[in-house]
Amino acid sequence: MVGIPRPVTIVAVNAGVSDPSTTRLLADRVVQKAIDALRESGTPATVRTIDLAPLAADIARALVSGLPDPEVRAVIGQVAQADAVIAATPVYKAGISGLFKTFADLIDNDLLIAKPVVLAATGGSARHAMVVDDQLRPLFAFLRAIPVPTSLYVAPEDWGSADLGRRIDRAARELAVLLGTGAGRQIAESNWEGYQHQFGGNATAAARSFADVDFDTDLMRLATGGGSPPPARERGR
Repeated sequence: MVGIPRPVTIVAVNAGVSDPSTTRLLADRVVQKAIDALRESGTPATVRTIDLAPLAADIARALVSGLPDPEVRAVIGQVAQADAVIAATPVYKAGISGLFKTFADLIDNDLLIAKPVVLAATGGSARHAMVVDDQLRPLFAFLRAIPVPTSLYVAPEDWGSADLGRRIDRAARELAVLLGTGAGRQIAESNWEGYQHQFGGNATAAARSFADVDFDTDLMRLATGGGSPPPARERGR
């Protein structure tokens, strides 16, 4: 007897700041196509959309202080619990949004291990088209996520084009296939102890072990009597 497919949760992270936002529009279109593709395979899906703009000041304070407030911790928790992520950011001056990158800097290195991700961006010119693969894809590779093969970048002249619709559909179907096979979950669970983990993080794919702890950090050297870290001005950034 064929079992009932496990429900999946998709979280869309939208860094658009306008109202209405073309970045949010792109994220919504990917979400809808992914739901349609999952429905075809009989897989139920729950969707949550995180709009970063209302949290911009909180996110900035969290980066500076190292102490995210409850609202920021809550949205990071939603990303942690997601089976897949749609990452959508505007492009400014040939770079991804500072708001998006700051939020990404708050995420534990373990949080997205083997999670399928759709990479999406909007901008005011086709000249920014390579930003998705030049900046977003390496970022999520560092976080050990699984970006789908099809990247999405939308310039003003692309809206309404048949080609954009085909690319959105292709990216959404790639995401649905990864979710349907459970490949990401299997990769994370079968290899969890082999990854280097962030001590004190909130990744939940599997239980940590003593071997997961990275002792080669300023904090852990201080805790184990290895001397205090140098002043911030010497460490830089």
